[in-house]
Formats: sequence, structure tokens, C-alpha cells
Amino acid sequence: MHENERGRGWAMRSLSRHRRVLTGAVFVTLTGIVGARAWQPRGNSSLTHAAGKTADTHDAFSADLSSTEMLDADIAFYGERVAADPSSAGDHAKLAALFLERVRVSGSQEDAMRAEQAARTSLAARTKHNGAALALLASSLLEQHRFIDAREAARQLVAHDSVVVGHRALLAEIELELGNYDEAARLFGALQAHWRDLAVAPRVARWMEIRGGVQHARQMLAMALKDAIADSYLPRSQVAWFHYRLGDFELRYGRHEQARAALAAGLKLAPGDYRLLGSMAGLEAAEQRWDNAIEYAGRSVAVFPDPAVLGLLSNAYLALGDTGKSSEFARAMAVLSLGQPGAIHRTWSAFWLDRGEHVEEVLVRAQEEGKARRDIYGDDVLAWALHKTGRHADAKVAMARALVQGVRDPSILFHAATISYALGDTAESCVYLHEVLVSNPRFLQRPVRATPQCSISSSER
Repeated sequence: MHENERGRGWAMRSLSRHRRVLTGAVFVTLTGIVGARAWQPRGNSSLTHAAGKTADTHDAFSADLSSTEMLDADIAFYGERVAADPSSAGDHAKLAALFLERVRVSGSQEDAMRAEQAARTSLAARTKHNGAALALLASSLLEQHRFIDAREAARQLVAHDSVVVGHRALLAEIELELGNYDEAARLFGALQAHWRDLAVAPRVARWMEIRGGVQHARQMLAMALKDAIADSYLPRSQVAWFHYRLGDFELRYGRHEQARAALAAGLKLAPGDYRLLGSMAGLEAAEQRWDNAIEYAGRSVAVFPDPAVLGLLSNAYLALGDTGKSSEFARAMAVLSLGQPGAIHRTWSAFWLDRGEHVEEVLVRAQEEGKARRDIYGDDVLAWALHKTGRHADAKVAMARALVQGVRDPSILFHAATISYALGDTAESCVYLHEVLVSNPRFLQRPVRATPQCSISSSER
């Protein structure tokens, strides 16, 4: 290779690295990553626009490498830089941003911990004028579901620079996750003028959903998706996330046609996104198209073995009569979901409770988590676990807390109906079942046990 060809190749890779790192740093700094929920603010940041100017160079280079390979190469590149200069606060922050971006792609908790360590190292090297590293620290802690620690970092971030909308939105979301709804409402209310900002809109939609504003939440997510599509500087993978958020929302409320359209559009942009594939598997399962569900779920777990998707595979094979494979995937899910310390994920908890397996362990973990985090979904898990152990009166108390914000989630409402029925209150149970069908007319098409025969119109069914 001629000298000028080698130089041109290095320049293309260097420009690609800096565009990717800048873009990743912007979206992580201003919004954070929450579990499988990652997004980037609208393209009004000077960093985002400056990074976008290298798009042509990036596209030329990306013809040779996949996005995952480029990300791995970028991590290796900055890993070498921090090894050569351990005191570089900037390079450690860039490395933290890249690890968090890889979490979004792979779901790796190890990368979330690596991001935390890189952010802490950056802050140790430089505290002043290093808000980016503090935001990355809060985001990495949030990704690990270490909500109390994440809140402390986010509070420091807001104190450091309260002008940045994404900083305040990040703190508001953490308060929401912790179940501090009054504080979350105060913070989101103060951001009302910025609800069209892509760093804010999905979080506000989540807040609205918890408070029972399903239609407003849907409108907010649809608006955010439209803005994301229109933002020419937003990477395709992040636009795909907005499709995922809307599609997953529509699936939860039984709007299958709308869910399929959103998820399919997302998969066109990001064919290997494990979250989109997992949600599409859930849609196929909801329509009892088991072979299709297995295909999508298999593609999803090949990228990241999400226990929830392994549980879906177990249920799908059970529906097809293959008890051997069903048990195999259930065992795999048990290893991944029950073998880790700390609180168990709410979706995984529901799987075991619905099956009547590992009930006592789920109950103990739900009770322990409730000491520090009392949100409606945790109360729902606790109520369902108490019901499954026969403690129906205690379940009723926990369920009352889950419903107090006005949430219309059909799964929670169904649990409320079942608990009321177990206590002999058939009338109240029927009221809840009616509300289930208002929220999701398809919900009771699944097998239902231990619920009353209510007088429900055919339109509701």
C-alpha cells in the first residue's frame, strides 16, 4: 500500500471514530441509557451537527465494517489511548460513552460496569468542566438498575449544570423509576416547554402512561418518532429505537397492526436489534403464530440472551407441544434470571409467577426491592407474588398501591381482577376485567384461569 493510501485510510478511521464517539457522548450525556431504552436528543447540539459533517466519510468507511465491528474497533482504539495516557479525562469519558453505546447494541451488563469504571476514572482525573463524565456515570448506574446511586450522580449533574435539559430529564426519569412520583411530576412539569426535545419526550410519555394518560403517551411517542425520522443527524440505529418504543407500547395495549408497522420499520433500519426482534416475537406470540415467534425470538437471543425472550421461547414450544425444548429454555431462563444477585426483573418475575414456579424466591426479592424502590410495577409484582402464595388480603394492599397513580396497563388490571376474585369480590373483579378490555381488547384471548364469568359485550371481547 502506498504511503498516501495508508494515510487516507487512517484519516477515515479517525474521523469515523470521532463522529461515533461525539454522537454517542451527546446522546448519553444528555439523556442516558435506561435498560434497553436509549435515545439521542434532537440534532440541535453543536457537537451533533459537527459530528454529522463527517457522515460521508463515515459512510465510506462503514461499507467495509459493520456497525458492531466499528464499535469494537473504536473501543479498542480508545482503550489503547487510555493505556498510553491513564490521566486523560477526555479519553476515559469517550471510552465510557462507547461502552454504553455497546450496551445498547448487545445488552451487556459487563459493558455497563466498564462504562461506570471509565466514567469514574475520568472524574478522578478531572472534576471541573467534566459534566459529560458525570452524566455517563449516572447513565451507567441507571443501566445497572442501581437507582439510588444513579440519582445521587444525576443530582450532582443538575447542580453542576441545570441549564442542560437532558440533565434534568435524566433526574426526572430516575425519580420515576424509584416511584417518587410527586418529585418526578415536579421535574417533568418544569420541562414542559421542552417536551418536543427527543431527550425528554419518551420519558414524559412514560410518566403519562403511569398516570393513566395512555392516549397522551401514544401521541407523545408518535410525535417523537416523527421528529426522530426528520432529524438527518440521528443515526439509523437510534431512529430504530423510537420505532421500538412506539411498537412495544402499541403491543402492550393490543393495537397489533400499529405495533407491527412500527416494529417492522425499525427492523428495516436495524435488522439485528435484539429489542425489536424480541418485541416482534412477542407480537407473533400474542397472535399465536408460534413458529414466527420462535424465529424472531431465536434471532433476538442470538444477539443477547434476554431471559424474557427465553421465557417466550419456552412458552412458544409448550404451545406447540414440544415440552422438551420448553423445559430447556425455561432452565436457561432460570440460570440467567434467578442466578444473578439483587432484584429480579419485573418481566422475568411475571413469567415465573404465571407459571407458579420459584414463587417464594420472587416474593422475597420483591419485598427486598420494595425497601428502596416503591414504584407501581414493583408493587404489582409484589401483589401477584403474594396472591400466588395465597396471601390474597396482603396482595390486595400491594395492588392498591400499584393502582393509585391511575395506570391502565392491562396486565396490572388483570392481576387486580384476579386478586379481587380470589377474595370473593366478583363485582369488583368484573369491573377490573372490563377495564382490561378497554385498555387492550385482545388481552383475554389468552388462556385465563380463576376469573369470574362477567357480562362483557362482544365488542369488548
